Amino acid sequence: MKALSPGILLLLLASTANADFSANLGVASDYYFRGIFQSKASANGGVDFESGGFYAGIWAADVGGDIAGDGLEVDGYFGYGLDVGEVNLGIGFTGYYYTGDFDDTYEEINLSAGYGWLTVDAAIGRYDDAESGSSVDYQFYSATLAHNGFWGQYGTFQDTFSGDYIQLGYDFSLVEFDFGFSLLLTDDNAVGEEEQALIFTVVKTFDI
Repeated sequence: MKALSPGILLLLLASTANADFSANLGVASDYYFRGIFQSKASANGGVDFESGGFYAGIWAADVGGDIAGDGLEVDGYFGYGLDVGEVNLGIGFTGYYYTGDFDDTYEEINLSAGYGWLTVDAAIGRYDDAESGSSVDYQFYSATLAHNGFWGQYGTFQDTFSGDYIQLGYDFSLVEFDFGFSLLLTDDNAVGEEEQALIFTVVKTFDI
């Protein structure tokens, strides 16, 4: 194997020295993702890396409570974000994988743009159905307004999947814990029937 040149080695060391590593542990009274119910009283945790606009991480949550299936959802993701003037731009990849029979694999490209209170996100992905052996494409779009801890989000699925939701919430920190309360309203396409939920979350983040 060819040895690294001193310049490249110093660059890698400097990059690592300026990197931020963190871990998080949390619990949600109800775990919903993009307006779709996943589990009751779900515990979750993850590890993240950030350096110079680049990020990568892994996150897992228990799923399947009160609905068919069980196991863990394990997400892997990476991407890059930058500021162009007052606009925040981001591009990344996320994969959603499952250890049990709760669901099959989702993989998507993530795009985002933010200005002031507004952030717009897009996900262009593919769902691999192991039972049928087929794959289907989907798209998801959301717009989020956030200010002083208060936030509201509208999300919608397109392509093969369909459904819309609105979620309104408030997040705050207290004694080094992050708390969140939100109200979720979904239409009858996202989950098979109209649904409303009050969701409480608490997360503790650690520097590592």
